[in-house]
Amino acid sequence: MKNLYHLNTKLTGLIGHPIKHTFSPFIHNISFELNGLDYIYLPFDVPSSNLKTALKGIVSLGIKGLNVTIPHKENIMLIMNDVSEEASIIGSINTIVNDMGKLTGYNTDVNGIYETLVDYKEEINGSEVSVVGAGGAARAVIYSLIRYFKPSRIYLINRTEQRAESLKNYFIDKMKFDSFKTLELFPPDLVEVFGNSKLIVNATSVGMFPESDDIITTLGSSFTKEQIVFDLVYNPPQTALLKLAASRGAITLDGLKMLVFQAAKSFELWTGEQMPVEKVYKSLQLFIKT
Repeated sequence: MKNLYHLNTKLTGLIGHPIKHTFSPFIHNISFELNGLDYIYLPFDVPSSNLKTALKGIVSLGIKGLNVTIPHKENIMLIMNDVSEEASIIGSINTIVNDMGKLTGYNTDVNGIYETLVDYKEEINGSEVSVVGAGGAARAVIYSLIRYFKPSRIYLINRTEQRAESLKNYFIDKMKFDSFKTLELFPPDLVEVFGNSKLIVNATSVGMFPESDDIITTLGSSFTKEQIVFDLVYNPPQTALLKLAASRGAITLDGLKMLVFQAAKSFELWTGEQMPVEKVYKSLQLFIKT
């Protein structure tokens, strides 16, 4: 708390509505402390009706930058002075940088996804992959896979196949990648698809605390040894899906690392410095257990 009332303290934060179950203040404030930076990160509950006014406040108050969460990640794009390439294609932003009144929007989920998967780039390249979900997180996953990992085919799986079809057509148009197949999230039909996928990504909130839904975990027989299963859910870090995949010998990647990696990119955009990712990740694991 020593920097809270310092005249030179730079302010960052998070806007959304409602603000709940967020680890972002912990991640960024401990990062500022570890790097010896005179910054502070605060959550701001901003209803949609106040969004434009809030962004004017960012400029007026000289707030260095903000993270953006639901329900603002798409609508806020229309208020930016500039938008990064990945945010423009994905159609949402989660980070704002205020450069002397010029507001630029980014999507650092791409960085989180890339850094989580980069060690398996060779295995994913040229392989079939499955993405479960058709929302904003799935868009970031699909963008990252096409841009950096070059899979041979992407299976888009969603409760409503129509939404998956819409997402397929969107990326065919935006990124000229047309090797998609859409499927409804119906377990009996997915056993073979999951079994043939080198990478399976859960880009839904299924399994997020305090809610639970075991529809994906009914596909336990689909998982294979050395297959990669990546769950974007970060609370709990070891979801039922990951536990089941691990029991079948799959490589499992949790959403907590992705959360820290995407935060690291925001941190870099605001401060110009590197976040001590491993220290922050270990601290966050301890924080969640307490």
